[in-house]
Amino acid sequence: MVETKFNTRTVATLGMLIALNVVISIFFHIPIPMTHGYINLCDAGIFIAALIFGRRGGVIVGGASGLLLDLLLGYPQYMFFSLIAHGLEGWLAGYLGAGKSRGRQIAALATGAVVMVLGYFITDSLLYTLATGLVGVPTNLIQGAAGAVLAFPIVAGISPFVKARLKM
Repeated sequence: MVETKFNTRTVATLGMLIALNVVISIFFHIPIPMTHGYINLCDAGIFIAALIFGRRGGVIVGGASGLLLDLLLGYPQYMFFSLIAHGLEGWLAGYLGAGKSRGRQIAALATGAVVMVLGYFITDSLLYTLATGLVGVPTNLIQGAAGAVLAFPIVAGISPFVKARLKM
């Protein structure tokens, strides 16, 4: 398991990842009227942080990105649910996949995405109706899968450079 030392450089890098993740997700989001939510690319940044920085990096980038994105896009009803759903997604992906084989990383990303989908199913069911929760499952699965597909090759490409630069 990868446990990143949280020095000033690592904290600053995670802060930049949060900011980059939020900005990219703001520019590439698709509102879904049936669920009162939206599809975005937030999961890609969460998975990148989780696989490179481990569970702590995943939970920090996941929780902060989800909360800030909902706040800035005008979905305040989701803010704290996103903090939990995306935080757990990042923590689990980092716990299961950081420093592991490619196969384990793929399984970790899939597991993280399923946790996020389950989190938003529960959220939509609590905030609205069970039907709304069910309608959101396919769109959240697409969002999680797209995030994993984007993150996996990016991590393979940048991980050696990030680890060398941060002395991990």
